[in-house]
Amino acid sequence: MKEAERCYTYADYASWDDENRYELIDGAVYMMSPAPTSDHQAICRELLYQFTAFLKGKTCKVFASPFDVRLNFDGDDKTVVQPDILVVCDRSKIVKAGCNGAPDLVVEILSPSSVNRDILLKFNKYLQSGVREYWIVDPEGRTVTVHILEAGKYTTSAYGDTDTVDVSVLDGCQIALQEVFAEIA
Repeated sequence: MKEAERCYTYADYASWDDENRYELIDGAVYMMSPAPTSDHQAICRELLYQFTAFLKGKTCKVFASPFDVRLNFDGDDKTVVQPDILVVCDRSKIVKAGCNGAPDLVVEILSPSSVNRDILLKFNKYLQSGVREYWIVDPEGRTVTVHILEAGKYTTSAYGDTDTVDVSVLDGCQIALQEVFAEIA
């Protein structure tokens, strides 16, 4: 069992060999929930499909959780996250253990156990580390909130389940939300 008060590092994180999945934010440990819901999986699968189809033959690569992202801003070795989906265009950031540095795009699909972490903690971490585009997908509301990094701040746009989203960091990429939300009740 991990001590609640202790500040953990990536070295600690990498040494844990139990069956659980964790994220590390500012040295604090957050246990990830067990298997996601079928709605979460359907959304993730469709988004992954659309990004993969667009990126075929291109430099940028798309990955899905579990995939460790060490944000590494200002030498921080106390934050390791596992976004649901991420796109990395700088291949030098991709290593066997995951991604070292800020991805270009991060997608988090909300789950009841992760709402506060995704909307507050991760939002601030992604902003500070320079994630250029951050999506928060709400299966219950059938919405996507897109945050675009401009001049050190996120500008925010909201989209409904029939909208098409132009992906800012992937010129020409459009994600059809009607297809993303098609399989959820």
